[in-house]
Amino acid sequence: MNNLQRYFIDQNADDSQRFFITNKEDIHHITNVMRNTVGNQIIVTFKDKTVFKSEIITVENESIEIKLIEHIDINSELPVQVTICSGLIKADKYEWLIQKATELGADSFIAVEMDRSVVKLNSNKVQKKLERWQKIIKEAAEQSYRLIIPKINFKSNLNEICDTINHYDYILLAYEDEAKRGEVSLFKETLKKFKTNDRILLIFGPEGGFSEKEISLLKETSVNVGLGPRILRAETAPLYALSAISYENELMG
Repeated sequence: MNNLQRYFIDQNADDSQRFFITNKEDIHHITNVMRNTVGNQIIVTFKDKTVFKSEIITVENESIEIKLIEHIDINSELPVQVTICSGLIKADKYEWLIQKATELGADSFIAVEMDRSVVKLNSNKVQKKLERWQKIIKEAAEQSYRLIIPKINFKSNLNEICDTINHYDYILLAYEDEAKRGEVSLFKETLKKFKTNDRILLIFGPEGGFSEKEISLLKETSVNVGLGPRILRAETAPLYALSAISYENELMG
């Protein structure tokens, strides 16, 4: 089963009915890349996070019809919902970050143009970027057996994050000054408090870190944490944090 390709369908599963894969890229991947034909099997993950081994019934240019054969019991989601909010960094690094963070279980992403972001995004380019990022996330979600495709949003400054602060149970800001000061226990102590389904916002700066203004903006609502004794790059820090959350919440218990 593990070598079967996985695809997402944005509907709830119902094994009494047939479903259609209509995403053009998925159709191309199933027929041209994987060379699948009628009678072959694929794995399909549905909106309600159920997973089925499915058989291809018909192959058309516009759609591939499948029937559900066998429910697969799988739980590959982190027990907590982690949003990775990070300052815009160089394109290839950011794309690598969202791919790997999807593999590590991130629930959603917010890309923010921060004061020290070297990268700036013109408003007319935002939509195209979001589409590209979403595609990278989708492919990573399929490959890592995720039950959801994480969503990504763009904010033009950190102020816009403040409006959504009350959506989260915990807000942690990865602040390298804390790491330089040798603060090591706060992140660990906070992780221990997480309960199933808690919503966590992790905020990371761009290459040049946060500005003083940004730090004071979130002073009231966030906990500034150090992530160990080494200074981590902007694209590495979120992966460290997600790995630690997984270890604490999934492997320890």
